Amino acid sequence: MTNIELVARYAIFAVIAIVSNLATQRAVFSIIEGPYVIVAALILGTAVGLVIKYVLDKKWIFGDPSSGVAAHSRKFGLYTLMGVATTLIFWGTETAFWLIWQNEAMRELGAVLGLGVGYITKYQLDKRFVFESPDAAPKPT
Repeated sequence: MTNIELVARYAIFAVIAIVSNLATQRAVFSIIEGPYVIVAALILGTAVGLVIKYVLDKKWIFGDPSSGVAAHSRKFGLYTLMGVATTLIFWGTETAFWLIWQNEAMRELGAVLGLGVGYITKYQLDKRFVFESPDAAPKPT
């Protein structure tokens, strides 16, 4: 896989995870009301996006051949841990946009910007600490 193919694939998977995350958030906003709705939306949206992105990254970005509950548990745990800092970037940006503009469109713009920066950072962390096997990452051709 070339570097361009890797970047394109990663970007497509990020978009899939972002859309899934935001769709989940919209569903939460349509079901729940109250002062904590944004917290519920952030948590549930993030969980959905995380699982989708892990499955796609493991196979199609890093070519990780490991299988079984123990291997998946370990890798998913590390993948989630690497996502903590990047999630804070995402949540902070989305929340700031929400607090400043109190507007759904601006909240979602903040989410997209925060997720974009977060995914760029997360790729580097995942490459180094989660899928660290030299044979796991596809090599440019």
